[in-house]
Amino acid sequence: MTPPDPPNIPPPGDDGPPLRRVRSFALRRGHVTNAQRRAYEDLFPRVAIDYTPRGLDLVSSFGRRAPTVLEIGFGMGETTAAIARDRPDVDFLAIEVFVAGIGALARRIDEMSLGNLRIVEHDALEVVRDMLAPGSLAGVHVFFPDPWPKARHHKRRLIAQPFVGMLAERIGAGGYVHCATDWQHYAEQMLDVLSGEPRLRNLHAGFAPEPRNPLAERPTTRFHARGEKLGHAVWDLVFQRV
Repeated sequence: MTPPDPPNIPPPGDDGPPLRRVRSFALRRGHVTNAQRRAYEDLFPRVAIDYTPRGLDLVSSFGRRAPTVLEIGFGMGETTAAIARDRPDVDFLAIEVFVAGIGALARRIDEMSLGNLRIVEHDALEVVRDMLAPGSLAGVHVFFPDPWPKARHHKRRLIAQPFVGMLAERIGAGGYVHCATDWQHYAEQMLDVLSGEPRLRNLHAGFAPEPRNPLAERPTTRFHARGEKLGHAVWDLVFQRV
């Protein structure tokens, strides 16, 4: 799928129901190693895309015209870097808000010489709303988002409407959204929300045979493998844009 010319994105108020202002993440004080801090300061600026409340020109940002996949919340970047390495024909726009993870991924990009990966340090809801044009994405990855397990915090979960509708609008025909979680209740909510979006169709009868994706696979990380050994289940969902 070929991305469009530089986007012409309508103002936020013209994009359907207003997004909830409840954040899907909490900026906790986490440990940042010296190596992660150095990478954040020295390497991240080389691959950073600044948030701006206007359309992003993906061709200029990556220096070529190629399908673009959005990854929201990449943790330490192990999966993101592995997928980018295995799919050099695809560009990856990765969003994260935590310094440790950004530094870790910036270091992986440098060590693996990945030219098809860029990072945005900002709230994903605002990046999608303000910077990405309708039909500009070939796919979206949301792997292990914060499950917000307490009932009173479920409103903070990322995979909910109207955000899912906005993601569907940004994905071109034939593109996909791939989600994964190790919280069963959240998996069931994801399945319900994604199934209710008319512009998406499930490629499987319910959950996907993880981590398989007929359009793009999700590598099994050390964290995932350790969880499997402990008996932790993981639920994958793969929906295609119609």
